[in-house]
Amino acid sequence: MQSRALTSIGQTGVFLPRLGVGTATLGDVFGPVPEGAAEELLATATANGLTYVDTAPLYGNGLSERRLGAALRALGDPDLTISTKVGRVLDASEPEGWRFDFSREGILRSLESSLERLGRDHVDILYVHDPDNFEEQLYRETWPTLERLRSEGVVRAIGLGMNQWELPLRLVKRVPVDLVMLAGRYTLLDQSGASEFLPTCLEHGVGVIAAGVFNSGVLIDPEDGAWYDYEPAPSTVLQRARRIREVLAAFRVSLPHAAVQFAASGPAVVSTVVGVASSETLAANIRALDTPLPKGLWEILREERLIA
Repeated sequence: MQSRALTSIGQTGVFLPRLGVGTATLGDVFGPVPEGAAEELLATATANGLTYVDTAPLYGNGLSERRLGAALRALGDPDLTISTKVGRVLDASEPEGWRFDFSREGILRSLESSLERLGRDHVDILYVHDPDNFEEQLYRETWPTLERLRSEGVVRAIGLGMNQWELPLRLVKRVPVDLVMLAGRYTLLDQSGASEFLPTCLEHGVGVIAAGVFNSGVLIDPEDGAWYDYEPAPSTVLQRARRIREVLAAFRVSLPHAAVQFAASGPAVVSTVVGVASSETLAANIRALDTPLPKGLWEILREERLIA
C-alpha cells in the first residue's frame, strides 16, 4: 500500500511513510477530543504501518505533546518517527500562553520542555515553527543551534514548518536543510509552492512534508461557514471548491480523496501529514491515499483552470 511506502531522508537515517499523522487535534485546537483519542489513534496508525507522527508545543499549549507522550507509554513506546517544533516557548504570563523565541536559549528550553511532555530523550525531526518575522535571527542563531543539536544526535533531521514557501525557498538555497513542512501551499486550492519551491527542494535533495492539505477544512466540506487558511472562507474560494467537487463527483471521487492525493503527488513531497481526531478519520485518509484516481481527472481540472 502506498501510504506505508517509506522514503529515506538524505543521510539522516529517517524514513517516512507517505502518510503521516498530525496531532493538532489532540490539543483540542478544533474542539475537545476524548482523553482516550490519542491512544486509539496511535494504535490504528501503528497497526497500519504509519510510523510518522507530528506535534508541536503550540497545539493546545503543550496538550497535544502530553497526550501523545501518554499514548506512547501506554502502547509500550512503539517505534515511531516523532517530530515537534521550536520557536514558541510556553509562557503562562502571556495572553495566549506562549511567546515567540528563536534564540539559542529559547530553542533549547522549548525542546527540553517538549521532551519532558513526550517522555522521550530525543525527537527524530525538529522544525522551526513559523519564523516569518525572524529571518535574520533564523540564519544567525536559530539554524546553527539546530545544526548543533543534529550533530549531537539529539535530533536526526532539521527543517522548517511554515504556511508560506518564500522564506523556506531562501533557506533551502542557503543552508543544508533536511525537511520542510509546507502547510496549505500545495493543495487543490493553492498551488503557489509548485512553480519554484518544490522543484528547488527536489534539486537540493530536500524532502517536503505536505500539510494543511484541506486548507483548514474547506476541502473537506465547502459549505457556508467552512474555513480556509484559519479564517472563514470567502465566497470566491467556496465557489471554486464547490466546482472542483462537482467535477470530482462525475468521477465518483470525493473532495477529501482528491485533496490528499493531489498534495502527495507534488515533486519532492515525501510524506503527507493529515490532522485527524479519530481512528475512523485516519482510516478514511489511508483509503484516500491508497485508492487510485481515475485517469484524466487532473487534466479535466486543469482544462477548467481549477488547478494549475
